[in-house]
Amino acid sequence: MEIPLLDLKAQYEPIKEEIIAATLEVYESQRFILGPKVEEFERRIAAYTQVKYAVGVSSGTDALLISLMSAGIGPGDLILTSPYTFFSTAGSIARLGATPVFVDIDSRTYNIDPERLEKRISTLSARERSRLKAIIPVHLFGQCADMDDITAIARSLGMLIIEDAAQAIGAEYMSSDGSLKRAGSMGDYGCFSFFPSKNLGSFGDGGMVTTNDEEAFQRLKIMRVHGAHPKYYHRIIGGNFRVDALQAAILLIKFNYLEEWTEKRRGNACTYRELFATQGIEGIELPSENKGRHIYNQFVIRIDQGRDELKRYLTDQGIGCEIYYPVPLHVQECFRCLGYRPEDFPVALEAAAKTIALPIYPELRYEQIKYIVGKIGSFCKRTM
Repeated sequence: MEIPLLDLKAQYEPIKEEIIAATLEVYESQRFILGPKVEEFERRIAAYTQVKYAVGVSSGTDALLISLMSAGIGPGDLILTSPYTFFSTAGSIARLGATPVFVDIDSRTYNIDPERLEKRISTLSARERSRLKAIIPVHLFGQCADMDDITAIARSLGMLIIEDAAQAIGAEYMSSDGSLKRAGSMGDYGCFSFFPSKNLGSFGDGGMVTTNDEEAFQRLKIMRVHGAHPKYYHRIIGGNFRVDALQAAILLIKFNYLEEWTEKRRGNACTYRELFATQGIEGIELPSENKGRHIYNQFVIRIDQGRDELKRYLTDQGIGCEIYYPVPLHVQECFRCLGYRPEDFPVALEAAAKTIALPIYPELRYEQIKYIVGKIGSFCKRTM
């Protein structure tokens, strides 16, 4: 049986005619840069993420970059974030001349650990603390970080919060006051990606920044068009960070199905849990669900030993799988200058060595999940 890690063709087929009609509408209008489709998509994402404003940008990476630029981040500033995430989280910080300060992760959720965050801050000198400007918590794999504690720490030190919600559109966090809050609504900025593999994926690159601050909203809109307001008059420096109207039109169609797709992903996660429990497979840790709604951009398991061998075995059995992420950021060559040792963040290092992502896309069928779990069971029995 051949099972890809992600099957975008299966997603596309039922909505093909709607997508074609939406793109033809843009072709006929000949309005490809910003315009009504982008504005409509921004309004719908703002409402969905429970914020006042949303600004469409060219990618999830540029969402992070423009948010940092809007916040005035630059050389000498220190930004706290996770070493276990996609490169753009820390890369965007470094591109502006600021310095990422890494904090180890929670072993269950793989998100930044608030206790370790507090401890890391306590090791900084008074001068270093004065340079702390923001925290970028990453809502990894589709689950929100522990935002109550992170927010309390950030506010106590006057730091901004820039949520990296690239993998977490629609994820929810159960706050201590009993309210459910959506990813991207809890910080000063929320950053989303519409890369094709995301739960809401475009036909190329695209991103969004969410905020409740009107001044930040107006600044972001100006900065995404090179800082021009009005046209050809530049009081600030921005960049070409616009999302295309074509991508907005496609995403508007796909947005109508987002909740349905999310619930199917969550249903597939439940099926995995049931089948793993039925088979009694040992040595495998399944994803945890912590304080809210996990939207499963990835379904990541941890295996005690033989992760790389399992990946090869599953590939040989026709099962798509992936390692997110094999090299934590603190040991990437480009960050060697920061002086970290591999063992400085042992939880991130272990996650990089022991985790693997399995197929979780909405169109995945029960018999496919059963086949995957069966093959993992066979592997585990063989290697015990």
